[in-house]
Parts: sequence; C-alpha cells; structure tokens
Amino acid sequence: MRTALVIGTGLIGTSAALTLAGRGIHVHLADHDADAVRTAEALGAGTQGEPDGPVDLAIVAVPPAYVARTVADVLRRGVARACLDVASVKGGPRRELEELGCDLTRYIGTHPMAGRERSGPLAATADLFEGRPWVLTPGADTDTEVLNLALELVALCRAVPVVMDADAHDRAVALVSHTPHLLSSMVAARLRDADETAVRLCGQGIRDVTRIAASDPAMWIDILSANPGPVADVLAAVAADLDETVRALRALQSADDAKRGGGAAGIEDVLRRGNAGRERVPGKHGAASAAYETVTVLIGDQPGELARIFADAGRAGVNIEDVRIEHATGQQAGLIQLMVEPAAAPGLTTALRERGWSIRQ
Repeated sequence: MRTALVIGTGLIGTSAALTLAGRGIHVHLADHDADAVRTAEALGAGTQGEPDGPVDLAIVAVPPAYVARTVADVLRRGVARACLDVASVKGGPRRELEELGCDLTRYIGTHPMAGRERSGPLAATADLFEGRPWVLTPGADTDTEVLNLALELVALCRAVPVVMDADAHDRAVALVSHTPHLLSSMVAARLRDADETAVRLCGQGIRDVTRIAASDPAMWIDILSANPGPVADVLAAVAADLDETVRALRALQSADDAKRGGGAAGIEDVLRRGNAGRERVPGKHGAASAAYETVTVLIGDQPGELARIFADAGRAGVNIEDVRIEHATGQQAGLIQLMVEPAAAPGLTTALRERGWSIRQ
C-alpha cells in the first residue's frame, strides 16, 4: 500500500490516517466538516483533498447511517482499488449496498474494536488500534486483493484481525459494546438528581461502571440506530434478570423464612452467573482471564510517586500485571492496587514495606 484516502476525520478516521502517514503512506483526507479535516491535516494525518487518480485503499470512517451512500459513491467513481468502512455495525450497510446494486467485489466491511470517551480528530492517536481486535467481514464476492489490503491496514495499525460474518458481528457488539454503554448511562443517570452527600461517596466501583457514559450522545444515537434489534434483544434478557433480582430483593424483606431463603437463592444465582460470565472475559494480551493477587498501597498525590512505586516493584523483581488507582476523598492521597501473580504478592509486600510504603490489607 502506497496511497490511501480517509473519508471522515473523526477519532477513528484520523487515528488510522495518523498511523498510515507515520508508516510513510501518502494519505488524502476528506470530510464534510472543514474544521475537522483541517485539524487532522495539522496533526500530520495527511493532506486535504481527494487524489488525482485512484488510491490503493479508501477508508470510510463516517457514521453508520452514511456508510452505504459514501461507499457507493467511492465505488461508483473508482477513486480506490479497494474500499472498506470502519463503522461499528456491519450487516445493515452491506444490505443497503446490495439494494443499491453496487459491485461489492472491491468492498469489505470492517470494525476496529477501539475507541475513547472523547471524539473528534483531537482525540486521535497513532497507537489507538495497537493490540486491539479488528473485525473483517468479507462476503463471498470479496476480491482477494481487497481482503489482502484490509489485512495490510490491520497489520500497519498493529491490530489483531478477526474474521466474522457481518450479522454475527452485529449481535456480538450488541452484547459486548452497545448494551454495556446503555447500561452504564442508565446507572450514571441515577446520579443526576441524587443527593450531594450520596454523590460524594462515589468510589472506584461507580467510576468503573459509569466511565463510558461520558461518551458523545449524538455519536451513540447513530450507532444504536444502526443496530437496534440485537441491542433490544440483549436488553430484554437483562430486563428479565432485573425483574427476577427485584423480586428476590423484595423477598429478602419478608418476615417469612422460606421467602427470605428463596430471595437469597435468587441473588446468589445472578451473582454466580455474573462470576461465570466475568471469567470468560479475555485477560492480558487476549489470553484466558488470570487470577491475580492484589497488593494495595497508600500513595501520595504528588509528582514522581507512581514512578517510584513501579521502580521499587521492579527492583523486587515483580512484574505488575495490572493496576488501578482509587483517589481518597478530601485528601491528597489515594490507594493504588497492584495486581501481580499470586506467588509474587508476599515478596512484593515485604519489599515495599522495607522501602517505606504503607500496605493496606
């Protein structure tokens, strides 16, 4: 690949363009938003304007509702040897293209499973896709050259290719991406009118659950409008669980021992099913989820403290597998949770104590 055209200079389009430009590929940028394309150009993502002749690959990075018409225009005008889109929904756009009578041999639908709470070109980074799954949904008529160019793009972005059927992809993202976003928003919405005293008690748990609720509503309306059926199916199943859980909690309020026992069993069932589902979430580097031991350390909120504790862990010969920070309310301090292999936890605890760190049990 020597040349590319990126249509749509938001987070995903600009990130892909930055990556390609950084690999020495001549990238052309196009967007109906003049400010966005100028910003992407200023960031070094490429040059404004469409090319004089066909490029090797056109990357359509527009909202799902506009994918089909944009891809159809690219195919009709012959501006690229191959065309792909990066929208988060795949089945609908492909069916629209079929209805438009497009020659789909030069097209493939794709979806990089990467993103941020922020949107727009200023949120873009050249490493956004590194290590992330990038779904490819070739059809029976997809040309081999087109598939190879898509795979080359994925490789240049250092992502991990995953081949799926388009409709299977849409059902999958409804479960692992779209529904969680709605649920996060629903939980966060409970905080809007909550008493200030309650809000001040927010800890890491509520921050984890509501983090993705900070995303742009307009962008998510576009996404959910393109995949409403599969998302509604998952939400219906969640709603059934919620109904059962509410009944179980009401039973726990009963004075009847049998009802309380039934309520406890219902709560235990949903919690255990949650445990089982959580265990299936891939762990580090996409491997099977691993059980780590947590070493919790009190840390000051001042420059250099994180570097110092990581350096001390390194001197102890311990690899930090994961890390979380919970900030203390009203204090310039917090708790850092260092996740390590279980066998390494005692040695790390001892080493950190010897270096003056306060360990919390």
